[in-house]
Amino acid sequence: MTTASGLPAIRESVQWAVLDAPGGSPALVALAEAAVEHYALNYSKHPPAVLLEEVRGTRNLLSTATAAADRETERGLRRQVGWLSALLGNLSYHLDDRAGARTHLTLAGALGESTQEPALTAWASGALAMVATARQDWDHARLHAEYGLQHAPQGLRRAQLLGWALLPTLAALQRAEEADDVVSESDEIMRSVAELPGRFGYDRAEHRLHVAEAYLTLERFDRAAAVAHESIAAAPDQTPAWVAATLVLALAEARDTPDQAATRALGVLDLIPPPRLRATARNRLTRLGHLLDSSTIASATELAERLRTLPAPIRADGTAA
Repeated sequence: MTTASGLPAIRESVQWAVLDAPGGSPALVALAEAAVEHYALNYSKHPPAVLLEEVRGTRNLLSTATAAADRETERGLRRQVGWLSALLGNLSYHLDDRAGARTHLTLAGALGESTQEPALTAWASGALAMVATARQDWDHARLHAEYGLQHAPQGLRRAQLLGWALLPTLAALQRAEEADDVVSESDEIMRSVAELPGRFGYDRAEHRLHVAEAYLTLERFDRAAAVAHESIAAAPDQTPAWVAATLVLALAEARDTPDQAATRALGVLDLIPPPRLRATARNRLTRLGHLLDSSTIASATELAERLRTLPAPIRADGTAA
């Protein structure tokens, strides 16, 4: 279990290792890999703004050693800088900094290719598809998703790129038959592989979330609600995965049971402090607020007021709220 004090201690260990071997060493590469694993596994336990600063600091420390390292050590360090850049891209996205996300993720993909790390190239491409989808740039979203699939190792990584990157684009373009094919293929893979934890992993809760959102986009509301329930059941309570699935369920319910949808969203706001609400959760809440805008039921009115007064994750001066 990680703690707030344990998080900077990871960066401090990397700092000491760089001081001990300014030109890099196999031990520093191993430590960098361990730091990436720590950040990825504990990604959801810290507010995104806090974790971003720690990951950024660690990446900067590694950059000072990379320039003077021998060829093999430099390649190992650049690979870990690539994974750290991927984390920074995802954190930027969760802080609603889409331009920053694109910058970090593009670097991550380039380092994945130059260090021959196909899993990194695939993951960064999937994340770039996610960012393009958020800005409704469907052409680039599909190109990134297909590029990621070209590099993704078979098994879990392929299921991840199908469900996370390609499926949302197909649903947005109303290509229902192709979307159903992707759901079928990725579901079949997920039934036969072991889940992986952490930000770079993929599990049943996340996969079911992407399928539920695709059904929501295709206006298959009953199916979206049913699959969202599956995602909620597979996600630990009060984690970002649970929040996402709960809000997707609320969006699926908004048309027919607005009081239930608003009450569900209010429950999320009661349980999750504002700094821990990712931009994706805030966007889902905003969408729900718009759907319930004309409703006069008490829960919808309360939700509208709670959303109006919800503190921003980042202050005007750029510091975390």
